[in-house]
Amino acid sequence: MSPDWPALMRVALDAGAAALPAGDVPVGALVVDETGNVLSTAHNERELTGDATAHAEILALRRASVVRGEWRLTGCTLVVTLEPCTMCAGAAVLSRVDRVVYGALDPKAGAAGSLWDVLRDRRLNHRPEVVGGVLEDECAAALRAFFATHRTPSETPPAIR
Repeated sequence: MSPDWPALMRVALDAGAAALPAGDVPVGALVVDETGNVLSTAHNERELTGDATAHAEILALRRASVVRGEWRLTGCTLVVTLEPCTMCAGAAVLSRVDRVVYGALDPKAGAAGSLWDVLRDRRLNHRPEVVGGVLEDECAAALRAFFATHRTPSETPPAIR
């Protein structure tokens, strides 16, 4: 039985919406194990915590490691509403997730094939499978709605205009 990526992406979208009250960009992420069990969910918390590294992916990976009791997340999948940046792609590689599934492209900062391709870089010792574009329109719409109230049109990233 193959994973239901759209259903899992909807969980990530719901997690991302929880970032809105603090004024954070509504990016949501989750980590599922090889059986499809959700180990962790997270949303951006940069504004909430004042921590530039508090991206949804980083927080979801940290929480999944606590649940697993180890840093290696072999067999797991990171699901995120926006293509990971270089920091988050690097964390996915270092945590040894088997795959990264994302929604909207981020040509301004994406590191899963848009601007960089950290996840498939042959120089690294681990390369997770990449599945992009899952519920892409819904993921981009959530980001567009946020940026419509937080930035001028010229400041809105091109991927989500």
